[in-house]
Amino acid sequence: MQEAYWEGKDMKDMKDVSLLCEFKGQLEFSERRPEKSFDRKMECESLPPLSRLAICGGTHGNEWTGVYIYRELQKHKAREADSVSITTVLSNPRAVEACRRYIDTDLNRCFTEDLLSSPITDTSTYELRRAQELNAQLGPKGSEQAVDLLCDLHNTTSNMGLCIIFHSTDWLILHIYKYLQSKITSVPVRAIQVDVPLSQAYSLDSLGKHGFSIEMGPQPNGVLRADIFNAMKEAVDLTIEWLQQFNSGKTFEGGEVETYAADKKIDYPRDPTTNEITAAIHPQLQDNDFKLLRPGDPIFLSLSGETVRHEGEELYPFFINECAYYEKGTAFNLGRKITRTVPSISLKKD
Repeated sequence: MQEAYWEGKDMKDMKDVSLLCEFKGQLEFSERRPEKSFDRKMECESLPPLSRLAICGGTHGNEWTGVYIYRELQKHKAREADSVSITTVLSNPRAVEACRRYIDTDLNRCFTEDLLSSPITDTSTYELRRAQELNAQLGPKGSEQAVDLLCDLHNTTSNMGLCIIFHSTDWLILHIYKYLQSKITSVPVRAIQVDVPLSQAYSLDSLGKHGFSIEMGPQPNGVLRADIFNAMKEAVDLTIEWLQQFNSGKTFEGGEVETYAADKKIDYPRDPTTNEITAAIHPQLQDNDFKLLRPGDPIFLSLSGETVRHEGEELYPFFINECAYYEKGTAFNLGRKITRTVPSISLKKD
């Protein structure tokens, strides 16, 4: 499960949801990603070939769909898909072996520029060491040597369907998202955009010139579900297909694309003395990811049977009751539905 890039304050009044954590991420264009937001009609953009693809699984060791897709792809080692060279990576092998999210610390929080450039010492965590190894293999981050596209595979215990998580400035990913959305019919396909300076981007997918994560759920940790596996494998195959078509010279038309912009995170009500949670996700909210949440809608049911209602503005919840977020103090996240406009895209001619 990949957490999006937003932070918040502690909730002081457990029933005043309007006082919950505010998103603090600030948009900053990076040198390695297109420097235009493309939220208006524009002429066709030409980009160089995208010939090097990295597919990563097991960044979190108990999210098994990506692990088993990695193993399937490994059966066809050094796979070449016409114009695309594919590198497959098991990101956190020790965590996979232990069937744990991580060994010492969350690997998917270790890819900021500061952490990647920090010296390794005897006290360095396993995940920091591994992050620097991956940066050497797939990056270096922000360099011309980095892979053209990095796709990181994740599971969530939330009812998210298939969700693309990408940096808001990397509009190229919206073309891949549009392609997946037009082809996949077995599950809903959505996208969440996050705004963060490249130097502070801490997820594995930020190592590539372009990158995104695929989140699929619901799936319990340490479990492999056939329907989730098949849908994610289809998304991976379609990503490769899109790259092949782009590299062969096909023009992909632009247009409007609907995404969700991360806005807030909501903590559980907690006992002010012990900090233990005092309520669970309300049954009417549970499993209703991306369903519009209105003021007055129930969000928590206290352990004594009282309903806590949403007091904020209308927003869309996602990552509802995600198992990995209990330790992070997040019951669910809220975002806005927005419409982006992207240009047509084609291969740059020599």
